[in-house]
Amino acid sequence: MQPNRFYFALINLLREAKGHIGIAILSIILIFFISSIILFSNALQQTILEALEAQPDFVVQKIRDEVIVPIKKRVADEIIEIAGTTNISLRVWGRYTFSNTQKSILIVGVDFLDEQSHDALEKIIKSTDLNEFLMDRNQIIVGEGVAKWMKKTKRDKTLRVYTPKGKAVELKLFKVIPKSLNLFSNDMVIMNIKTAQKIFGLKRSSVTDITFDAPNELEWDIIPIKVSSLDSDLRVISKKESYKAYQEMFDYKGGFFLLSFIMVAMSFMMLLYQKYSQVYSSQKRSIGILKAIGWGVGDVLIMKFYETLTVVVISFIIGFLLAWSFVFIFDAPIIRDIFLGNSNFELTDIKLYSSIDWFNITTIFILFALPFFMSVLIPVWRVATTSPKEAMR
Repeated sequence: MQPNRFYFALINLLREAKGHIGIAILSIILIFFISSIILFSNALQQTILEALEAQPDFVVQKIRDEVIVPIKKRVADEIIEIAGTTNISLRVWGRYTFSNTQKSILIVGVDFLDEQSHDALEKIIKSTDLNEFLMDRNQIIVGEGVAKWMKKTKRDKTLRVYTPKGKAVELKLFKVIPKSLNLFSNDMVIMNIKTAQKIFGLKRSSVTDITFDAPNELEWDIIPIKVSSLDSDLRVISKKESYKAYQEMFDYKGGFFLLSFIMVAMSFMMLLYQKYSQVYSSQKRSIGILKAIGWGVGDVLIMKFYETLTVVVISFIIGFLLAWSFVFIFDAPIIRDIFLGNSNFELTDIKLYSSIDWFNITTIFILFALPFFMSVLIPVWRVATTSPKEAMR
């Protein structure tokens, strides 16, 4: 394309800017929608992967008739004897529901003097003044969602819960878990293991689960079998299983949104094709004049190609930047609720890793750009292949 023709294409783009604005706005909305989902999904996956790395390698529970039942502490002593196991920890883990509000908290009871197999929990304990915390067995460390709910309901930094026998237990707020752990700790309440046993009506000799690590991943398939052989009712859950479950959830929701995008994109392109067909049929005279002064079919198509490329690139960049801001600055409120749910405590200030999957972004650009070009250039080609005399009628 000669320079003067390039300038003509630029002038023509500016002259027809009003006609491109509506299409550009719709394109920006479309790109913003799908890019927001992809950015949030990828960032959330990275965040969960990072969080799962801090989880114990294995969790042991006792299942009887498909129901979790208490497990004796002595099982931990038997697990210690299995070669390759380290960081064995006892834990009371369960959900407590407040019947008057239908809100529920995730109670985590641990022995603060033991080494924890949960890295994030170990960091929380190390950052806590244990001398002061252990002075009162009923002091608790809560997630931000619980802390905000307590403040909102004016509970004066205390939570009243009841044991199965109806005895009240006053839990006193000691500190709030850091915001960086909100994704998993938002509704969590960490307390002394003996207090948790009391709330759930467990005997001192029982816990809900036992956690441990296995540094050698080559033994990850063998160790669960050895643990299960201690008792036929024992179930061993590996960190890999948890990651796989999350991965399947994201694949399902991500696939659903991608299918929705394709359906919306196809409808948009059909509308676009119809619009440009009408526009260029009314511009036959202009294209006929260009051909009459020496422009070929290729020159007309190149001019319209650059016009369309400008609209596509600008729309994509604006839509993508808006999506990035929506996800990483404003925490994607609507999409966040769809992926994570918001039926219990409001989840705010989650820390997302601003990772970008360029392969997915490039795929979205191609899926968006190619039909766009076809919707524009096919009507132009039909007009450009007619004779100048016929086009100027």
